[in-house]
Amino acid sequence: MYTYAILLRGVNVGGVTVKMEPLRETLSRLPVKGVRTVLASGNAVAASALSAAELKAAAEDALRKDFGYEAWVVVIPLDRLRSLTAAVPYPPDDPATHAYVTFGSDAGMLTELFEAAAEAGAEQVRLGPEATAWPCPKGATLDSALAKISSKPRYKAHTTTRNVRTLQKILAAGEKI
Repeated sequence: MYTYAILLRGVNVGGVTVKMEPLRETLSRLPVKGVRTVLASGNAVAASALSAAELKAAAEDALRKDFGYEAWVVVIPLDRLRSLTAAVPYPPDDPATHAYVTFGSDAGMLTELFEAAAEAGAEQVRLGPEATAWPCPKGATLDSALAKISSKPRYKAHTTTRNVRTLQKILAAGEKI
């Protein structure tokens, strides 16, 4: 049995609304235990004997059926999320900047995104094949080079971004499973 973070892409923004109680209900019908949601931005943790890839496919299918939208998720083992979060070189509580991590379900797509953002001048650090950390001045997230590039349709099915403080909350919720 593994504990996973399930990170939904693009919910509760842009007209796609997924409330956390129905999300818990949907995920709880999968072969998982202890589903907990975190904040209202599409974050959940659960334990499962499925592999990350199997859980990703099952979650996306269930979300598409229950909520009627083109659902994309990134599933990360909680132990790996803990390591990635600890490796972020940007402080989570800097009063002037946000520290973000962009996760990818496809390492090749994340590499492509990383290279495109680097060409656009984005400061970023590759944490591993599934994650890139980057800082952004508060209030300028949507205007940042990395955010603009990652919002292109090519990357939407494969990436999602969270700030480090949210990741810390996800990790804390996972400890309660």
